[in-house]
Amino acid sequence: MKKIFPLFFTLILIFYACKKRNTGEVTDADAQQISIDRDLEVIQKNGKLKALIINSSTSYFLYKGKPMGYEYELLKRLAKDLSLELEITVSNNLDSIFKQLRRGDVDIIAHGLAVTADRKKLVHFTDYLYLTHQVLVQKKPDNWRSMGWASLQKSIIKDAIELIGETISVRQKSSYFKRIENLSKEIGGNIYIDTLKGNYSTDRIIEMVANGKIKYTVADANLAKINASYKPILDIEVPISFSQRAAWAVRPNAPKLLKAVNEWVTKERKTLDYYVIYNKYFKNKRNFRKRIKSEFYSLNNNQISAYDETIKKHAEEIGWDWRLLASLIYQESQFDAQASSWVGAGGLMQLMPATAAELGVTNLYNPMENIRAGTSYLQQIYEDFEGVTDSIQRIKFTLASYNCGYYHVLDAQRLAELKGFDKNQWDAHVEKMILELSYPENYKKEIVKYGYVRGSEPHTYVRQIFQRYDHYQNFIDP
Repeated sequence: MKKIFPLFFTLILIFYACKKRNTGEVTDADAQQISIDRDLEVIQKNGKLKALIINSSTSYFLYKGKPMGYEYELLKRLAKDLSLELEITVSNNLDSIFKQLRRGDVDIIAHGLAVTADRKKLVHFTDYLYLTHQVLVQKKPDNWRSMGWASLQKSIIKDAIELIGETISVRQKSSYFKRIENLSKEIGGNIYIDTLKGNYSTDRIIEMVANGKIKYTVADANLAKINASYKPILDIEVPISFSQRAAWAVRPNAPKLLKAVNEWVTKERKTLDYYVIYNKYFKNKRNFRKRIKSEFYSLNNNQISAYDETIKKHAEEIGWDWRLLASLIYQESQFDAQASSWVGAGGLMQLMPATAAELGVTNLYNPMENIRAGTSYLQQIYEDFEGVTDSIQRIKFTLASYNCGYYHVLDAQRLAELKGFDKNQWDAHVEKMILELSYPENYKKEIVKYGYVRGSEPHTYVRQIFQRYDHYQNFIDP
């Protein structure tokens, strides 16, 4: 007779191990793995705050060429408060965000995370940014507008207890998963859970309900409300939790960063802007609907502006990434083809009339002509910096010259050489010298041929174009 008991018990153990793993609960092994010791002092020395953010309709998105979002706006304010440059990483999988934090890919998770006991084993939460609660998201019948109120009420779930025997779709490692498990116990009946992929944002899952791909999901009330304002076929009236704190997260071994962020949150709560930003993304239904319908909204299309095809064509001619050229054009005109400046520059790339005439432009405000001439002018400047061998640095010299003039940048190069900096390196070298040309003790030197320049303008200009370019790379495929 064969001994089957060892195999039987092995299978039972495997079954329960898998069951445990599928719940999304935090294991002891998870809670022990921190790969890096990087607190505020190290972050300040590096000069960058590395933040993880979610690409969604409220957190971080691109609209008409401008990066926007609740978490994004608050992160900018936090980085400014800490005198740090902001470096953003977009999460591709919400199931792995704690791992990314703990292994040191980022310093902070900027996402409205429900504060739970399980998660406290992995991260330290900041002071809460807002309070919310979880609601059931379900679809009304397609003909709901023509139905009487009583008929409509009979066709949808009205109380959480009616979910017994139903299936709800959520991400496995979300706080929603744990809440459904607890709700099953509270109401004394099984609610089945359909686990979705970690790269599905809550927005996307809500849309799946609206499109009839799944029957039910769970979402934070503020997210559900703003999405339902655009999709009135959704019902979000059934609460399934009490109020919860939504906070950001840092590593447990970064107490000084946590303290600094909490001090910032305390200050922010006393400002009007703090509440204006929240209302802008979670309560302004009109603007939300306007964004959602726009073809220049990154969650809809792979587009930045109405001029993308022309930008792509001429960017290819000069060997630039079209998203970088688009960032320059946004900097100049915010894609307003009729824009003009007090000095007479006009059109998408803000060409001066004399420069435009030299480049054969007959109508400064014709987008096609303006972009063609502007990129041709950029190429001319680029070729003048043949001594700069690094292509990115050469582009930065080109952008600075486009902003303040080629000869002022030459002055900055000469000043760099005089002061022991690398004249062919923009970052941390010539960019410092362009700032120095704002002061008489520098612009009056004999080697400076073209005098004073307001150096903060080209310095900021180059930085902002490349920062926006980083955002464009996050949203737009090349």
